[in-house]
Amino acid sequence: MKAMSSEVRLTVLRLLANPHEHFAEQWSADPVEIGVCMTLIAKALGVAQPTASRHLEILVQAGFVTVAKKHKWSYCKRSELMVSEYLEWLAQELAVEKGL
Repeated sequence: MKAMSSEVRLTVLRLLANPHEHFAEQWSADPVEIGVCMTLIAKALGVAQPTASRHLEILVQAGFVTVAKKHKWSYCKRSELMVSEYLEWLAQELAVEKGL
């Protein structure tokens, strides 16, 4: 839940949901197949790269983002499976139980 408690991290997940739309300028790798360069994520957020890296690390630890290294760059990709599982878990946790 900590990973989802930050508007910045939620924004990262929203941006990575449609990388072709938000990161069309990435030339070094396909943003859908490989992921989005951390530098471009920081730029899109309007924060310094170390700040973006801290937020991304929390998302990686939670399993919502994966990182692939290619040459000298690190590329981030949203884990659709983990996002879906989290949303299912949250829906179950918030469901009103009958008989209470």
